[in-house]
Amino acid sequence: MDTTDDTAGFELPLLLLGGFRSLIDELHAELARQGHPGVRPGYGFAMQAIGSHGASTSEIGQRLGVSKQAAGKTVERLTELGYVRRIPDQADRRRQTVHLTDHGWDALQRSAAVFEQLRAQWAQAIGPTRLRDLEADLRRLVPEHAVRLDVASWIGP
Repeated sequence: MDTTDDTAGFELPLLLLGGFRSLIDELHAELARQGHPGVRPGYGFAMQAIGSHGASTSEIGQRLGVSKQAAGKTVERLTELGYVRRIPDQADRRRQTVHLTDHGWDALQRSAAVFEQLRAQWAQAIGPTRLRDLEADLRRLVPEHAVRLDVASWIGP
């Protein structure tokens, strides 16, 4: 059995990034076809950061690894697109909590369904056993703390 490997080390992160990018690009193309043409990858991360209970702009920024100002710009755009709304805090009127609208929830639910379809396509392409093995290997190799919402800030300038 040949144990040598001619693959350069730098290819692994590029292939992983390419797989991620491929899935995200296909997701957003499908979301556009399903009535969500304005959703960008960063918006999806922001909606995940808002979550089911809402969050302040500062909390969103912390979860995304960006400044409060950057989070505020994203929230403003999501508000314009109808994905979120700001609700005044009952205890402190100066504070607002950002919540997903029905349109925002629809985008997240559709995203989940599209990811299931994309996973099924990958399973068909390489076989369900190989895909499960790949996922299991990645779970073993990728530290749990590395799976976070601050991807855009980490990759950005």
